[in-house]
Amino acid sequence: MSATTVGTRPGAMSHRQIMEALSGLLLVLFVAMASSTIVSTALPKIIGSLDGSQTQYTWVVTATLLTATASTPIWGKLADLYSKKLLVQISIVVFVLGSIVAGFSQTAGQLIAARAFQGLGMGGVQALVQVAIAAMIPPRERGRYNGYLGGVMALATVGGPLLGGLIVDTAWLGWRWCFFIGAPIAVVALIVLQKTLNLEVIRRANVKIDYLGATLIAAGVSVLLVWVSFVDSNFAWISWPTLAMVGAGLALLAAAIWVESRVAEPVVPLDIVKQRGTALSIIASLAVGMAMFGGAVFLGQYFQIGRGYSPTEAGLLTVPMMAGILVSSTVSGRMITKSGRLKPYIVTGTIVLVIGFALLSFLDHETPLWYVGVAMALVGAGVGMSMQNLVLSVQNTVSLKDIGAASSTVAFFRSLGGTIGVSVLGAVLARRVSDQITRDLAGAGVPAGSTSGGSTLNLAALPDSVQHIVRAAYGDATGHIFLISAAIAVVGVVAALLMRPTALRSTVDATPEPPVVDEEEQVPALSR
Repeated sequence: MSATTVGTRPGAMSHRQIMEALSGLLLVLFVAMASSTIVSTALPKIIGSLDGSQTQYTWVVTATLLTATASTPIWGKLADLYSKKLLVQISIVVFVLGSIVAGFSQTAGQLIAARAFQGLGMGGVQALVQVAIAAMIPPRERGRYNGYLGGVMALATVGGPLLGGLIVDTAWLGWRWCFFIGAPIAVVALIVLQKTLNLEVIRRANVKIDYLGATLIAAGVSVLLVWVSFVDSNFAWISWPTLAMVGAGLALLAAAIWVESRVAEPVVPLDIVKQRGTALSIIASLAVGMAMFGGAVFLGQYFQIGRGYSPTEAGLLTVPMMAGILVSSTVSGRMITKSGRLKPYIVTGTIVLVIGFALLSFLDHETPLWYVGVAMALVGAGVGMSMQNLVLSVQNTVSLKDIGAASSTVAFFRSLGGTIGVSVLGAVLARRVSDQITRDLAGAGVPAGSTSGGSTLNLAALPDSVQHIVRAAYGDATGHIFLISAAIAVVGVVAALLMRPTALRSTVDATPEPPVVDEEEQVPALSR
């Protein structure tokens, strides 16, 4: 029985071969995403048991995103030099080792450090799965396979929180198994990859890794994020700490730009970034990343602390958002493959994302759950239609030898947006919660400083009356950060509208630059 090949280059893989290899890649992606999302509903209880604060809660997430952001372009560059298969395997081993170390953490600080190490592997998985898929499948055909990608993302994001909730709600397991449980799945993923993933190693001549540029970018962003986390609570907006930290952060980023403009192989390739389509995709990815990570990461906290649900119940309550991702990514992927039209789905996705966050901005601690579910489903649908297709838009414009750098550049800015979003929105949430708790405690006649309710997430240690005040503060403050997320997502809509509609090529490697076509003429021009 003959199998249909995908693409026109010699040695193109058949559909069956692609599906076999894709099974390993998707399992790798599932391990990374599930290991991360397992923590989402368990994190309030984890930080509570470690006697951590709201700021530390935010940095458990931010640390992972920050190191993933810094390492993503380096993994992409390495993929242009060495075996993509080997690099995927290395990245998942790093990720799992970080998970195991996190499971043995005794303090919130140790957990943050372990999560930072874990992020190195996450950056590799995020970049390299996209690179490997791009090396196998032409952009025109990639849409329907992105549906499988969306399905795995939805399964991991739904199953992860549910599993995490069950683990922390099971007395004989405990929260540490949220990190340990990924190890056996990772072993299976590595075995599957070894048997199914066979990619040609296409090496570019004289490729150099820009470690200095990556270090400067990570350092500059880190300093600014630390400043955002502590300004207005530990020191004033106009003060010597602010001047020192903001000045140092901007100086490091300026040095990074200087380095990137002069090195032969910049970590963020300026020749790719300068192209209109790539630049707009990056801006949209930055906005989507800020809105999605920055807003969605606090939903588990809203349901548990703001509404009083258990971790398992909180996981179940996030199902509408994950269902939105699954349905929209699958349907839009197949429609893109059929028509070759990419821009309409990106534009629609970013608009739906704004609507979803706008609806979530009205949340308080008494909002009906059906309303929250509808809003989350819209957010999921927006993410499913926009996130992966923005990567596809950039991959469509570069040759196969540059696919690693191009894919990692988009992933870099998306992760950067997520890092900034989580840190900024977390700081805003912490400040509003602290102010409201202080005000409500004073109104209830409880002396300020007599309870740590404003600085700890261990609600079990608080009196019932104080618990009610803390829950109301978190429930009411969460809506405000979703309003900020909606405003950020508007930038993604503008960038998507400015993108030119281009034809998705039908070959894995680049042919001459795809022509710019009108929307009305696009389908006839693509007919085969």
